[in-house]
Amino acid sequence: MRKLNAMFFAATLFSGSTIAGENIATGSWHQDDIANRCGDSHYSMFEGVRLTEHQRQQMRDLMSQARLDIPRIDLSEMEQLHTLVTANTFDEPAVRAQTEKMAQENVSRQVEMARVRNQMYNLLTPEQRQILNQKHQQRLAEMASQISDMNQSSAQKPVQSVTLK
Repeated sequence: MRKLNAMFFAATLFSGSTIAGENIATGSWHQDDIANRCGDSHYSMFEGVRLTEHQRQQMRDLMSQARLDIPRIDLSEMEQLHTLVTANTFDEPAVRAQTEKMAQENVSRQVEMARVRNQMYNLLTPEQRQILNQKHQQRLAEMASQISDMNQSSAQKPVQSVTLK
């Protein structure tokens, strides 16, 4: 499972490199820059909650500070993984070490973002928190339904053999 998670993370980063656009030239970018281009995931957690202008400003300030504090994604790490993947022979220990290093860096970014989201959550009134928690439960139920649907549809599909030429 860890191997799968690490590979998924690496693939996500690799595919995200085109999303980052002009920031590639700088050698690194913030994970949040990608989120901004894909829909602001940090504020979407508050979807359906009416925020006061003061709360919005406080959240903008927290995010601005977080952009400075969040560890940057290192493009050289992705390039190193790419070199390992495209080598003539597969070096599993090297790939494992590289993906685990990249996964640990991602954990650091996720922990920092969770800290910021916690600070944002604590800006909410009890009523806003209740709405947020209800929305969260709705999203969980929707995801569970989607996962169930995917599992049922994949179980119904017959396995096809693929021949390589």
